[in-house]
Amino acid sequence: MATLSSNNEENLKESQHNTDVNEEPRDPSIDTLLPQDVLCDSCMDSPSKALKSCLTCLVSYCEAHLRPHLENTKFQNHRLVDPLHDIDCRTCEVHQLPLERFCLMDGCCVCLDCENQEHEGHMTASVGEARTQIEAKLQKKQEEISQSASAAEKAIGKLQSNNDLIKSSVQEVCVIIEQQFARLQTAVEEARKGAAEVLEGEQRQALKQAEGIQAHLEQRRTELMKTLAHMNKLSRSKSDVDFLQEYSEWKKGMADVCLPTVYINRMDHLTSYVQVVTDATQELCDLILSSYREKLNLIWKSGTKSPMSESQASPLPVPETREDFLKYTRSLTFDPDTTHHFLRVMENNRKLTNTSPWQHSYPEHPSRFEYWRQAMTSDSLYLGRHYIEAELSGEGAHVGLTYKSIDRKGEQSTSCISGNDFSWCVGRNSRGFFAWHAGVEVPLEVTDITRVGLYVDFHQSSVSFYDVTGPMRLLHKYTADFIEPLYVTAWLSKKDNVVSLVDAK
Repeated sequence: MATLSSNNEENLKESQHNTDVNEEPRDPSIDTLLPQDVLCDSCMDSPSKALKSCLTCLVSYCEAHLRPHLENTKFQNHRLVDPLHDIDCRTCEVHQLPLERFCLMDGCCVCLDCENQEHEGHMTASVGEARTQIEAKLQKKQEEISQSASAAEKAIGKLQSNNDLIKSSVQEVCVIIEQQFARLQTAVEEARKGAAEVLEGEQRQALKQAEGIQAHLEQRRTELMKTLAHMNKLSRSKSDVDFLQEYSEWKKGMADVCLPTVYINRMDHLTSYVQVVTDATQELCDLILSSYREKLNLIWKSGTKSPMSESQASPLPVPETREDFLKYTRSLTFDPDTTHHFLRVMENNRKLTNTSPWQHSYPEHPSRFEYWRQAMTSDSLYLGRHYIEAELSGEGAHVGLTYKSIDRKGEQSTSCISGNDFSWCVGRNSRGFFAWHAGVEVPLEVTDITRVGLYVDFHQSSVSFYDVTGPMRLLHKYTADFIEPLYVTAWLSKKDNVVSLVDAK
């Protein structure tokens, strides 16, 4: 308090000295004001240059309005300093001094007392110099971000053009494929006609054979009827001599009355045609389906490989310690539009809780999971390296990575992050702690895990899970060709399960 009083006395003497030098008090408004001058906050009619700023009142005063602070003992505890711009924003809360310096090490504005005490030995600069340096860095960063945004915009344009090209190319290929299948259908139709012609030939031949035999039998029947009529005539002869003579004559020219054995073709061999056509059809169908499936799948697999799989390995060293992994930390949050109705999002969308049987009245959304109690993050992971840590609580808490294209509405196991070939996850159930991929579970010999680390390396095409509850150790690692960006996804199968995305740093 004595120091403050003495400061005010010195300010009073200085002011009186200035008054004594000028025999007549000057009009402050006569002074030429410069852009950098601080104006008096108490002058209402015309602006005047401030002589001092009060750190207690947070107001600047000209010579005339400063007098109460210099002469009235009620203001003796007020701190007067040289005029300051934005005085209300530049006062140290601890020392009540202007924030004139900037600590480059801690990144905060400090006063002279702070610089000499709490920040002693730190690299500091005046706020003006610090601003100049930071603005230069910001400008450079702004240019980098602008270039990245421009590159992203161009990439999006290329992707859109590529999408149109994909659609048109697929349509062209579909036309060719339709032509080839039409050829196949034509060949099948020709084979059908050929088989029908063979059967028609069989039918014609059999019918002609039957027709010829029938004509012969009809001819023989006519001859036999004539013979029968002549025999009836002989039996009506009254004279024994005439009967015997006519019989002797008839017997000499009597034809053979025996009929030939009649061959009735039942065409039992037609079943052979059925067997041959059935076997050949089955063989061709199997060949067509297997040939198309195998060859098309080979092309599809070679065409859908990740572009990173053929690129060179990352020149960066493989992370080993937790500090190494933290360099690739990503801060993610759950997307409320994907959250299942039995899940609740809390703590700035970083914590997910299963509230079964209580449902939440979320609006309908095409991205929302309807059957599996899952939620997906808003941001994706793509290219490079990424590290995320999550805390798990309860039997049924799972966390992993999947594609955005995962089915949100289906009840099949492929709609869950544990049941398809484009998801990788770890979690706990009543039997222990497991890793899952494509419906295959791998038991992990661990207990009491509460926090896991997820590490994705697109260069190495790998997903790794770590136990970070205690000393960091690898739980399981998968290798895959990623064809889409990855999203961190949580699956909470039971009540009170919790998954939290934590700030690893």
